[in-house]
Amino acid sequence: MRRRPAEPLDVELADLPPEQRWRVWMGRVEAVIFAAATPVDRASLARLVGQSCNLDLIIADIRRELGGRPYELVAVAGGWQFRTRAAYAPILQAALGVDDQARSLSRGETLVLTAIAYLQPVTRGELGRLIGREVSRDTIGYLKAIGHIAAGPRSPEPGAPYTYVGSSQKTENKAR
Repeated sequence: MRRRPAEPLDVELADLPPEQRWRVWMGRVEAVIFAAATPVDRASLARLVGQSCNLDLIIADIRRELGGRPYELVAVAGGWQFRTRAAYAPILQAALGVDDQARSLSRGETLVLTAIAYLQPVTRGELGRLIGREVSRDTIGYLKAIGHIAAGPRSPEPGAPYTYVGSSQKTENKAR
């Protein structure tokens, strides 16, 4: 049995009134981000909506609607992803049986920590170029949360990205 070719996706939705069109676009963007296992980039989302659609406004509207929910829409690794709000961490730990005991660092976390200790202060982009793959914000966040690294001074390069230092380096800088 042959499969029929799929109908092309109507992204413009010209037959809908503007408010309804906006709601459909929001639904499409939210559904794809929800279903994706990894952050969804702008190019992927742009294929779901019309030319007149402003993705930044769609994202802002979705975030606004999620205001009281236990999860939020966050920018991660050049895309967007749903994440549980930090305030719900103790609830997740209790429900999933995760304890507060320290776990061993993964090989990737150890590599990032070593690179930060050697190159500090260093940006996440510089770490990625050194390691050969993008360093996730989650890895940086985890290393900060357990006290191994801290935020350093802003980098003088365009965009003034954050830099990271070993946590003892941060303490020494404050003492000066």
